[in-house]
Amino acid sequence: MGQPFTVEWEGELPASPQVVWEAFTRHTAGWYWEIEYEPWAGGAERGLTRGGGTVSVWEPPRRFTTRAELGDGEVNELDYRLRPARTGTVLSFTHRGVITGDYDKELDSCRQHTTFYYHSLGEYLRHFGGRDAVYFTADAPEASASGGFAKARRALGVSDRVEVGDEVRLTPAGLKPIEGVVDYATPVFLGVRSADALYRFYGRDAWGWPVGVAHHLFAGDADAAAARQGWGAWLEEVFTSEEQV
Repeated sequence: MGQPFTVEWEGELPASPQVVWEAFTRHTAGWYWEIEYEPWAGGAERGLTRGGGTVSVWEPPRRFTTRAELGDGEVNELDYRLRPARTGTVLSFTHRGVITGDYDKELDSCRQHTTFYYHSLGEYLRHFGGRDAVYFTADAPEASASGGFAKARRALGVSDRVEVGDEVRLTPAGLKPIEGVVDYATPVFLGVRSADALYRFYGRDAWGWPVGVAHHLFAGDADAAAARQGWGAWLEEVFTSEEQV
């Protein structure tokens, strides 16, 4: 039996309510990951919750809720409420669910991931709004679960002192260098925006889990399978070579 939790996020986004609505119902690969919703109350959700869920509220462009029944009366529910603002849209987001593992650790992870995701939504709307993306994710080996993020940053050529707004050149071995600007920088996450992508690096070793990458590629010739293979090989090499030193 899990413990219930609630995580909330509220902020102003740089787009109209209709554009924001489309971002979290149709263009999720541009900032989150690939999710499909049937566009009506009672429609199916696929990709967000293991086993799928149900759209319980569909009121464009004001309110959207999706809910999954997990058994034993437990649910996973995401609720979005939109209201127009002078320069965009205020989004009020609430995530309700259950935690079955280490409550404090997993709640902290959920809060920090939520903040990063909705920052990414803002970046998507500001720079790529309305566009579809190729999305992929890759995880580092289990060895990265201890001190892995610092190693990955070094392998990218990113200084420990990097700040939001800094121009950077990422140099992952075996992949093309990436020119971009840092749009997010915390001890556990790094976001870099280029002309045609949002690059996201997850220091999940902060919670004892492997480091991961999850990128949103907007170039017309982007290939998710090739990108996943390339970044997966890079992560493998970073942590295999580190172990051998």
